Amino acid sequence: MIKLEQPDITLGFIPLTDSAPLIVAKELGFFERWGLNVTLQKQNSWSTLRDKLHAGVLDAAQMLAPMPIASALGLGAPSANVITPLVLSLNGNAITLSEGLLQEVLKENEITNVTLPMAGYLLQKVVEKRKHRGLAKLKFATVFPYSCHYYQLRDWLKAAKVNLDDVDLLVIPPINMVECLENGDIDGFCVGGPWNAKAVRAGIGMTALTSFDIWQDSPEKVLGLLDSWHQKNPNSVLALCAALKQACSWLESVPNRFEAARLLSQSEYLDAELDVIAPSLLGSCLTHKSMPPRSIPSYNQFSVSNNGCINQPELVRGEWLIKHMVSAGQIPPNVTIPLDLIGKVFRPDIYQKMRLLIEDKGVQFYRRSG
Repeated sequence: MIKLEQPDITLGFIPLTDSAPLIVAKELGFFERWGLNVTLQKQNSWSTLRDKLHAGVLDAAQMLAPMPIASALGLGAPSANVITPLVLSLNGNAITLSEGLLQEVLKENEITNVTLPMAGYLLQKVVEKRKHRGLAKLKFATVFPYSCHYYQLRDWLKAAKVNLDDVDLLVIPPINMVECLENGDIDGFCVGGPWNAKAVRAGIGMTALTSFDIWQDSPEKVLGLLDSWHQKNPNSVLALCAALKQACSWLESVPNRFEAARLLSQSEYLDAELDVIAPSLLGSCLTHKSMPPRSIPSYNQFSVSNNGCINQPELVRGEWLIKHMVSAGQIPPNVTIPLDLIGKVFRPDIYQKMRLLIEDKGVQFYRRSG
């Protein structure tokens, strides 16, 4: 076993289905096998998690894929040199509309049902009606300004030729989404599991489409940590990555995923029912109380996709995210993006060192149940 500079690690996470690698690594002893004593600390919002990571309250954290880039550029908070040595998951988000908006869509388009995944153009008549009558704009929520959720929702609306000035885009923490939808504070949201399924189970919404329907196999969650912490604790970072990589590989097995859903349901993690956590892990998208689920085998991906292993933080992925941030107008014209920015944030070199370490130790990834 390698000598660890800091075996005691505080790791932040948001209660979401794709926090599964962290919970699995903790509950199945993968952290412990690498000599780590990891404390998982649940956070209510992405901004709180980011601020705690920047301040050193958290040693590392599950982060949205664009977040380390935003931190490096000082977007939304003072700049911090956050790096990511590991991609934790792909896909995992979905757009859910309120029952009220669904009925409005059906009425304005003079149809009795919608075909899923729902085409965004069906919102056009609702948006135009509200605009011409001086009614309130449709309100859609995402979880964080610098998130794939935000860019995916924008892309869906823009592809449908819905003017983004004619809708309101809000930011709400994931755990508050269902309550806000039920209270009528918003008309729809883009969020990760299990909150879409929870809205469907409660009979208050319809999941119109998943992020896989918009972007296929895009990076969603990553491991984030300060570069300064990595410099002081390089071996601890390798051990942390190795444990999480093993957890991601363990999650390839469908039987294992049902066990993961059971672990996630515990109060210290998601504190949610098994019947809202398990579906997306098992490749099923709940749609509506009166409609059958959709089969989305790639709803949650943790280790392998059609293009092979997903866990290496490839530079091309970071460059792709930068383009979406620019397109969304989030990077001011007076801000110069350093040419080496992505290479400093996305760290495949650390990932490769971790791979070599695992090979040297003869550690086998868990790919089968049991």
